[in-house]
Amino acid sequence: MDHQVIGTVLPVLEMKLDAGESVVAESGELSWMTSSIELSTAASGKAGAKGIFGAVKRAVAGGSFFMTEYTATGAPGMVAFATRVPGQILPIDVSPGNEYMIHRSGYLCGVPSVELSIGFQQKLGAGLFGGAGFILQKVAGTGTAWVELDGEIVEYELAPGESIRVHPGHVGMFHANVAFELDRIKGIKNMFFGGDGIFLAKLTGPGHVWLQTLPLPKLAQSLMPYLPEASSGEGKSGGFNIGSLLDDN
Repeated sequence: MDHQVIGTVLPVLEMKLDAGESVVAESGELSWMTSSIELSTAASGKAGAKGIFGAVKRAVAGGSFFMTEYTATGAPGMVAFATRVPGQILPIDVSPGNEYMIHRSGYLCGVPSVELSIGFQQKLGAGLFGGAGFILQKVAGTGTAWVELDGEIVEYELAPGESIRVHPGHVGMFHANVAFELDRIKGIKNMFFGGDGIFLAKLTGPGHVWLQTLPLPKLAQSLMPYLPEASSGEGKSGGFNIGSLLDDN
């Protein structure tokens, strides 16, 4: 199995499979493939979905209920997975003791021996009260997986006991041994009028942390003023009627 990441701002992961080799991705990730690739989609049996209950837990973590296995049958083949927003694609080597926690939409694909499951770590309350940014996926098992992080990537190596507080949307990935918990923003005015939410993610070492600069909720919020209004089906920005432009295409 070989792979290459093509592009910069909107990259695509191209997987080259020898006959008989497979890669597993979440449902809906496919971009294109050659004729020798066969698909097999199921809710259980792949990537850690141990029965229907395992598939449900994976879906709660932000992944899809179904997983799809792409196999080169009879001849070598190629399958490609593109990013959905500007970002980067990283390969990670997974093994016992070298597991990862990633943001809820960060898993792109992996070999069949890689397991994907819900990733609440020490604090269950982080997922219940911290919003979507605190819902994580856990990548375990053995083999190589590929992760999509949004925007640019900033990395930190945390020493034992060293902490960093992060807006939840900027948490891209971290080693599973890094402690993850909620840290409430102090001060009533800061909490309700500061615009940064009520909780931050507190990551404590030892371990490596990958932060992403383009949280999807912030991107959506930035685009809202330029989108058509729901009531009229039209929107304006800078004198241009965006609704009419969309209707013309």
